[in-house]
Amino acid sequence: MGSFSIWHWLIVLLVVLLLFGSGKISNLMGDLATGIKSFKKNMKDDEPDASLAESAPPAATPPTGTLSGPAATHSQAGTTTTSRPAA
Repeated sequence: MGSFSIWHWLIVLLVVLLLFGSGKISNLMGDLATGIKSFKKNMKDDEPDASLAESAPPAATPPTGTLSGPAATHSQAGTTTTSRPAA
């Protein structure tokens, strides 16, 4: 009484086929298989990128932008004078 017999499963299968049609089920399974293949392909594409990032040292990039500070001028004697705006 707790389990279904083969006849129960056949009736359930027949009702599912009548409701959804065999074309929709095969299209759904095809779409699912395509999605899984695409997922696996993208996972393989990501793996080499991760291994390259770990093994290769980061490229030295020059700093961008400029730092602004007090304007300093150098005289010929080697001393530094700072020019400040008049208040």
